[in-house]
Amino acid sequence: MRSLIGILSGVVLALGLTATPAFAANIAINPGFEDGLTGWTCSGAQAVSSPVHGGTRALQATPQGNDLARCQQAVTVQPNTTYQLSAWVQGNYVFLGATGTGVNASTWGSPGSQWSQLRTSFTTGASTTSVTIHVNGWYGQGAYLADDVVLDGPGGTPDTQAPTVPGNVAVGGATASSLNVSWSASTDNVGVTRYEVSRNSGTPTAVSGTGHTATGLTAQTSYSFRVRACDAAGNCSAYSAPVTGTTTSGGGPGGDLPKRVLVGYLHASFANGSGYIRMSDVPNEWDVINLAFGEPTTVTSGDIRFRQCAAAECPNVEPEADFVAAIRAKQAQGKKVQISIGGQNGQVQLTTTAARDKFVESVSAIIDRYGLDGLDIDFEGHSLYLNPGDTNLAAPTTPVIVNLISALKTLKSRYGAKFTLTMAPETFFVQLGYQFYGPGPNGAADNRSASYLPVIHAMRDDLTLLHVQDYNSGPIKGLDDQYHTMGGHDFHVAMTDMLLAGFPIMGNPADVFPPLRQEQVAIGLPASVNAGNGFTSVAEVQKAFDCLAKGSNCGTYRPRGVYPNLRGLMTWSINWDRYNGHEFSRNHRAYLDGLT
Repeated sequence: MRSLIGILSGVVLALGLTATPAFAANIAINPGFEDGLTGWTCSGAQAVSSPVHGGTRALQATPQGNDLARCQQAVTVQPNTTYQLSAWVQGNYVFLGATGTGVNASTWGSPGSQWSQLRTSFTTGASTTSVTIHVNGWYGQGAYLADDVVLDGPGGTPDTQAPTVPGNVAVGGATASSLNVSWSASTDNVGVTRYEVSRNSGTPTAVSGTGHTATGLTAQTSYSFRVRACDAAGNCSAYSAPVTGTTTSGGGPGGDLPKRVLVGYLHASFANGSGYIRMSDVPNEWDVINLAFGEPTTVTSGDIRFRQCAAAECPNVEPEADFVAAIRAKQAQGKKVQISIGGQNGQVQLTTTAARDKFVESVSAIIDRYGLDGLDIDFEGHSLYLNPGDTNLAAPTTPVIVNLISALKTLKSRYGAKFTLTMAPETFFVQLGYQFYGPGPNGAADNRSASYLPVIHAMRDDLTLLHVQDYNSGPIKGLDDQYHTMGGHDFHVAMTDMLLAGFPIMGNPADVFPPLRQEQVAIGLPASVNAGNGFTSVAEVQKAFDCLAKGSNCGTYRPRGVYPNLRGLMTWSINWDRYNGHEFSRNHRAYLDGLT
């Protein structure tokens, strides 16, 4: 009981349910949000008139996915000085803190429906002239409210001098959906804290460095960019003169691929009865080569390891130096070589942020060691699932989903626009979403149902290719409300049409998985009858592609549109294709090259 009383006392103090002390000087700008969000840089936030703690307005913010709905502002301070920071909060988890040179203070609470006060303090260092105060929510939690923020202490020497205008602004690195903007650093007497990039004179994005990648753009479209610099005192320079750039016609992120591609998995770490193929012996027909597989040390560790096939299983395996040299030779020919994570035996559950961070670290180590172009996500089995109540496609809350999205975004940010990202889910994890999504409203469905959808949706601006496995699948209901069975052209047409037309999740027209871009989609197939259930003959595959890309040769299923930019074909696997006399790669390479 004595321990419980101590804990409760700590909670009372943390939430500030005590008499409010007198404040000497509040140097925060617009501390009660009476002027909306003026002075604050926010995401997922707005000023509301009810409920409020004081005055007429308060801050309301809602975390979405990996966005913590943070509001922050830079404040000039004096060195070697102690400051008190407080705020009145309400709702779900709320964090209050301050960062700066030698400053890292934070506190948090879960106040619920009553206004409660969070308080912390910090002492600036000898060279600290600015701190950034912030308030934010937490992953998977609901909205929070904040009001009457106080930063108590002496202000710094007023600064009214704006930074210099950023110079040498340039646009490059074009893909079909992104452009890179770069500039040279500005100078300022107290230091530049952020740059603001305005696209087509729209609302600026805040950026900490001297470069920015604008994503989610439209192919073959010109965009104009201007940049300005802002300092810790809130002074901003004039915008630079506008510069323009134009996106390319094909491919999206990592989009310097041919208009039509063949994607194949190479058994790089095992033979699987099909025989080992050295990297240097991979035929030229393949545009994307996925190294199968990187696998975790344990299901929930996030620690991914890759090794070449052991000599005992693969007597003709090449030395690592030759393997790497052959990768470079393929890349010099314009091929992409990726590490594929997962597979049938590689269950990966990123249940914690620690596992997420280990995933990023270990996958980066593999990419860097072999100089790879990107990453393929081939999560199967029980890697992904949706918790009960996780029904918002755009704002998932299940940790294995949220952490995977966060990890992929971190990897994409680390390697930039040329980083290729592909995914190879089974139909169970994607198209089944037309009928089931997670455990469903009554909890009776398989919680893995359509669990790839929020990941695909979150990464659609960074996704190079999605090639769903149209094999090892049960019957799946298409947009015609008929069940389609693998092995024939109608199955591939129906499954691909769902990706390119979009579909209502669980049949709900108010909850739709939006269509992907045509150049992001390829059809996934087994290379031979040995490679997996659902083998489809060359003639039937090409009949399906004709139907989708040209509107001809269709069977009983009629797609919702014609998709002339459908990207190509994926197969499991390069090894099984060689075992089958290269029937898949040689026939389909010739077919794809013959399309306009």
